[in-house]
Amino acid sequence: MFGIDSSELLVIVIIAVIVIGPKDLPRALYKVGQIVGKAQGMARHFRTGIDAMVREVELEELEKKWAAQNKRIMDEHPPETSTDALPAPVETSAQDGAPDAPATFVAQSAPVEQPPFVAESAPVATSASDGPPYVADAAAPQLRKDDAAA
Repeated sequence: MFGIDSSELLVIVIIAVIVIGPKDLPRALYKVGQIVGKAQGMARHFRTGIDAMVREVELEELEKKWAAQNKRIMDEHPPETSTDALPAPVETSAQDGAPDAPATFVAQSAPVEQPPFVAESAPVATSASDGPPYVADAAAPQLRKDDAAA
């Protein structure tokens, strides 16, 4: 710790007790601890800022290096301009739509499977006697179209 030997530390403590006094020594050590803590916090903040700047410089160098390598690779292997690799779009003719409609392209996709029919709203039931109508519990299972026929 700061290159202070135990005998030197003992001398500093004895001088502090004589100069400051035993009554005010704890308060003085508390203040010294606060100052040392603030100094360490500022040093940590400064070091973090320097590290961030170094990382940014390294990142810029890597980006330049990657851009140069990417350019070299693209120059060595130009992209193919052939349309054989792309799927051909499906063209609908004007005969399918209106007589004067221009031809349009439709993307090919798999058919969409429709979910089974589920009732749009919960059934309304009334209470046995004079109470107002109530809606059945939403957590109750809903009937499907083919269940209702059975």
